[in-house]
Amino acid sequence: MTTSRDTVYPLAFPKGVKYLCELCQKPATKICERCRVTYYCDNEHQHTDWYGIHEKICQSLIPLRIPLPFLPSEEERKKRDDDLRIKKLQLIEYTRSISQRYLFEGDYQRAIPGAMTSLKFVIELFGIKSVDLVPSYLILGEASQGLGNLSQAQEYLSQAEWTVIKSSDCPLPILSKLYRNIAMLQIAKGDFDQALRNLANDIYYASEEFGTENFQVSGGYFLIANIFFRQGKMDIADSLYRQVVNMWHSHLTQVVEKKTEISELDTILGKKDDDDRDSESLGNYLLISQKF
Repeated sequence: MTTSRDTVYPLAFPKGVKYLCELCQKPATKICERCRVTYYCDNEHQHTDWYGIHEKICQSLIPLRIPLPFLPSEEERKKRDDDLRIKKLQLIEYTRSISQRYLFEGDYQRAIPGAMTSLKFVIELFGIKSVDLVPSYLILGEASQGLGNLSQAQEYLSQAEWTVIKSSDCPLPILSKLYRNIAMLQIAKGDFDQALRNLANDIYYASEEFGTENFQVSGGYFLIANIFFRQGKMDIADSLYRQVVNMWHSHLTQVVEKKTEISELDTILGKKDDDDRDSESLGNYLLISQKF
């Protein structure tokens, strides 16, 4: 329901000021009643953003988006700028983690708003050419592909690839993920030969970073196995599937053993296990394993 408090009128904006939709960058006609620093073009985009990320960060956006008062002291201004930078970095990490969780759950529509928010703050902090943009582009590309919008996915991945090409210091895990996502899109289009080439790059960079037997490498092998399975090359596919299973079995065994050791140590020391991060980590690994 539209109310007078959540409706904005472009003609009433100060001269030269334009408020744009949080999701699509079209001229805004609505404002969030709670924070009053976030704008939308219609009810649908406001609803999508709210349930995707905004309800979790609504109040946190206020100090990052309101006009800043003038401070006469350079020291005060520097402290304020440093504090704002830290808050923005924390928000980037948080919004990406929420979007990534939605991707793992297959909730592609809800993954988009958090990735869009992270993208905006990365641009504010590092500029439009920074390699720090790539993780957000990859989330957006994967979410778009999950929604069946292959052309939009291609656009996001092209932006990510262009950013990487222009960078001289792209981290290996990002390179691995980029080539994997490009391959996933090519698989969706039926271009298996090119997908295999990109998956080879994915495995190479992941192996360089994590080691050849690390579970982080398994995603590339799994996708290659899927290609050979679809081509009817069952012996090759079965071999690769077994390799993926062995990687995850080794990794999860280590996680369980570590958890057991911690529990036994807590019992000896008489501590209560009030920190379930290891259990949560195991649950997340199992969730990821379903994806790969």
